[in-house]
Amino acid sequence: MSDTSTGKSGGNNPYLRIKNLTKMFGDFTALNDVSLDINKGEFICFLGPSGCGKTTLLRAIAGLDIQTRGSVEQGGVDISALPPSERDFGIVFQSYALFPNLNVKRNVAYGLENRKVAKAQTAARVRELLGLVSLADQGDKYPSQLSGGQQQRVALARALATSPGLLLLDEPLSALDAKVRVHLRHEVKHLQHKLGVTTVMVTHDQEEALTMADRIVVMNEGVIEQVGTPLEIYRHPASPFVADFVGAMNFLPATVTGPNSVRIGASDLTVTGGLNGSAQGATVTVCIRPEDVTTRAIDKTSANMIEATVDDLEFLGSFYRAALTTTDDGKIEFMADFSINLVRDINVTDGMTIAVSLPEGRLRVFPGETTQTNRARDAAA
Repeated sequence: MSDTSTGKSGGNNPYLRIKNLTKMFGDFTALNDVSLDINKGEFICFLGPSGCGKTTLLRAIAGLDIQTRGSVEQGGVDISALPPSERDFGIVFQSYALFPNLNVKRNVAYGLENRKVAKAQTAARVRELLGLVSLADQGDKYPSQLSGGQQQRVALARALATSPGLLLLDEPLSALDAKVRVHLRHEVKHLQHKLGVTTVMVTHDQEEALTMADRIVVMNEGVIEQVGTPLEIYRHPASPFVADFVGAMNFLPATVTGPNSVRIGASDLTVTGGLNGSAQGATVTVCIRPEDVTTRAIDKTSANMIEATVDDLEFLGSFYRAALTTTDDGKIEFMADFSINLVRDINVTDGMTIAVSLPEGRLRVFPGETTQTNRARDAAA
């Protein structure tokens, strides 16, 4: 699958170009004809479930796993056959991979010392980087004396020490606890923006990708499902897999009844986003995010009104997630996210019947019946 879309730098000369990359491990195809252009200064996230090929793609870029077929170009130069030591990148692993017998300064200086950079220049660069990652006073400590977040900052400083053209991050935050992870992802994004280094990060955490990336590359079973900005991926998923993997999503069985209409259960709904090539009478799947389901109390003009019973109401801190079932004979189950104020103002309770709207501009239609589960319902179960 090929993607030649460009990011924030634009233009026809991407900094990193991956062309028709295939990687086989015996009879297993880890990457299947993957193509992707990445522009200079972009922050790209490879996002997908375990085993989708995202780490294999990162390792192919680094030369740690040479591709079976295809090519990798960096800065207009074909690096497909180069060993890792001859490629221009810095890499940060999930496990930090710091040298336990070297203090922080020596860990950061390691790449510079290998390149025989002058001691004074190395010392200055180490001071600069430790200041950038807020560890200026930790240089004489050893990795075992640092927290997980501090160790990852050291690993990041070490990867940047030689001023690489490309920064590769292999799930760098997944070993940290939730609070540290949230804090550090903002730091990493700020540092990347400040330095302008082209960055590729592997993650299975959708929130991480949505908050950090300029563009997200969603992968599944060795191919790219979609490339786009976080907003594009979230609002306009290209497939049921993307719709399901990124954010909570309702999947509703439907039938096409007209050029811009579908029937869900016994209700005819208008769709303005198109029918994805499905003809009248075709079986389709309609997707809508729980937060896009509204009520008559705040959406009095929508034609897409459905009556539903509140089966369950789950408090999730900043909102309530309501499990709903349509009152018609179709008995379609779906989820809606309601604000705390709305639940209080209209007194939403278990067992009540409520009129909800499925806004026509928020409905996405995919051909056929999907094999995706109702992620929203599963999340609330």
